[in-house]
Amino acid sequence: MERMTTAELRVREVTLRFGGLYALDDVSFTVAPGALHALIGPNGAGKSSCFNVISGLYRASAGSVTFGEHELTAYRPNRRARLGVGRAFQNAALSPHSTVLDNVMLGRYALTRGGFLACGLRLPWTRREERRHAARAAEICDFLGIGAALHTPVGGLPYGAVKRVDIARALAVEPSLLLLDEPAAGMNAAETAELAGTIRDVRDELGISILLVEHDMGLVMDIADRVTVLDFGRVIADGTPAEVQADPEVVKAYLGTDNTESTEAG
Repeated sequence: MERMTTAELRVREVTLRFGGLYALDDVSFTVAPGALHALIGPNGAGKSSCFNVISGLYRASAGSVTFGEHELTAYRPNRRARLGVGRAFQNAALSPHSTVLDNVMLGRYALTRGGFLACGLRLPWTRREERRHAARAAEICDFLGIGAALHTPVGGLPYGAVKRVDIARALAVEPSLLLLDEPAAGMNAAETAELAGTIRDVRDELGISILLVEHDMGLVMDIADRVTVLDFGRVIADGTPAEVQADPEVVKAYLGTDNTESTEAG
C-alpha cells in the first residue's frame, strides 16, 4: 500500500451550541502529521460532537478547524473527504445484504469524476474507472485482512470483520487523516488486541494521521502517541499517555483513584 502525505489538523477555540447547551466550549488541540491521537472522556463529554465538527456533520458555532492549508469549517463532508479526511463510525452504517466490495466501493465514489449519476449510466469511461476503483478497494481489503471475504455479504461476517469493512470504506477515500469513532465498541479482548495491531499498521504502513475516540483505556494508552481529554465539552488535559494518566483531574474524573487502572472510562 502506498504511503500518504499528511498534514497537521488544528482545532482552535471550537464552540458548539445547541440552543443554550454547550456541547463543546472553546476546544483546542492539534493532531501532528502521522500521529496516532486519542480523544477520550465519559459519555456526554463532547467527543462525538467534536468528531462531527471535524468531519462536517455539525457546523461549529465558533472557532476553526484547519487541515494543512485548508480551513474546513465551511466545507461539506464530501468536500472534506476529497481533501483527505475519512471517517469510520461507531455503529457501522453498512448494507448487510451487499458484499464487502460493494460497501467499500461506496467510499470510492467521492473520488470518481462523475459520481453516482455517471456510474449509473454505465458509460464506457465510467466502467473503466469503476474497474480501477474496484481493484484499489480490493487492495485495501487485503491490507486489512478481509480480502478473502470480498464477495461475501457483510451481514454474514463476524463482528470484528464488519468493523474492518467500515475502516476499509473510510480508507477507500484515500485519507491522510482517519477518524475512528469507538472502533473497539462491542469487541471482546481478543478482537480488541487484533484491532490495536490493525490501527498501528494503518498508521505505520500508510503514514496517515489517526484521531480516535475510544472508551477502552487499555487500548488508548497502548497505541496513542498523544491523548486529549474532554470533560463537559472542555479540554481538561492534553499530553502523552503517561502524562494524562498522571494528571490529577483525569485520574479523578476517568481513571478512579488508582492511576494504573486500565478499565473502560464510562
